[in-house]
Amino acid sequence: MFRVLLHLDMDAFFASVEQRDNPSLLGRPVIVGSPPTQRGVVCAASYEARKYGVRSAMPSVTAGRLCPSGVFLRPRMEAYQHESREVMAVVGEFAGGLIQQVSIDEAYVDVSPRCQADSADASLELARPLAQEIKDAIRQRRQLTATIGIAPNKLLAKLASDFQKPDGLTLIRASEKVAFLRPLPVRALHGIGPATESVLVRAGLRTVGDLQDHPGDLRALVGSWGPELKRFACGEDNRPLDYSDEVKSISSENTFLKDTDDRPILRACLREQADEIAGKLQRHRLAAHTVQVKVRYGDFTTLTRQCSVEEPLVEAREIYRLGCWLLARDRLVTRPLRLLGLGVSSLTESAAQQMLLPLAR
Repeated sequence: MFRVLLHLDMDAFFASVEQRDNPSLLGRPVIVGSPPTQRGVVCAASYEARKYGVRSAMPSVTAGRLCPSGVFLRPRMEAYQHESREVMAVVGEFAGGLIQQVSIDEAYVDVSPRCQADSADASLELARPLAQEIKDAIRQRRQLTATIGIAPNKLLAKLASDFQKPDGLTLIRASEKVAFLRPLPVRALHGIGPATESVLVRAGLRTVGDLQDHPGDLRALVGSWGPELKRFACGEDNRPLDYSDEVKSISSENTFLKDTDDRPILRACLREQADEIAGKLQRHRLAAHTVQVKVRYGDFTTLTRQCSVEEPLVEAREIYRLGCWLLARDRLVTRPLRLLGLGVSSLTESAAQQMLLPLAR
């Protein structure tokens, strides 16, 4: 059986829900997060706001400076979670149980059983009208738009959904996958974060085509991941879909020898934890949408606080900044801490970024 996968990515999900629910916001730069007059961060931004350079996890004061006309709205996570369930229910009508939801607004869909022909490319072409049906159903029933990528594996389906946003539909044929990948920067490949990108660029490997042509053993640069990276560069990916509902998270905790509220000590602790978490995210080729802090006082009272952002987090400095913000927002350090913890959840595969060329179709 030829493999046919879709990757569905809702367009500017949080902001789009707000614009749908309040039509006066249509066409305006909507920024979901704390107002710029308060210490806080951006959770999501509409495409109108992104034109000004506004991005998730950015300090709200910076977003206000970049986009003075921005409409700032407090996040309504319950509304977004409800909408996510409704959207995935629509998708389920077309795919049955063959869905791997990877975040609140993204999912892989295996449509192989419904799309079989006498070749891999012909099978993929059969998925185009089905993908359009899913997009139309979401638009008609939920008044929202989605972008869908069609490809023979997860790596390529994700890349395809990053093209022609918003409201796009891109198909990567099996016969064209190597040529499709060649001009992309190495950072576009699943699992390559800033640190790995720096190593590859220093070695003269700037594009996926450079990786495809590299005659040496990539293990000299990226360790045991080298063979898999080479396969990714050639568009090969045999990772299965994961249909489990297991909640995945990564965290780090420190119990202090002596209870402390010393700010430099706490910041240094958070910085080390963020570095550790970011390293694990990169090793597993994951990104996170939620950051959580945990504090325990001398009397063993324990509190946790969290925030979610729409665009995935992969870098230590972003995780650290959000951890510091949560401590300050909820005034958690009003007395010495026995324990301080930092964690991430709502994990998804690390996002492809910095696309160079649109796919002409």
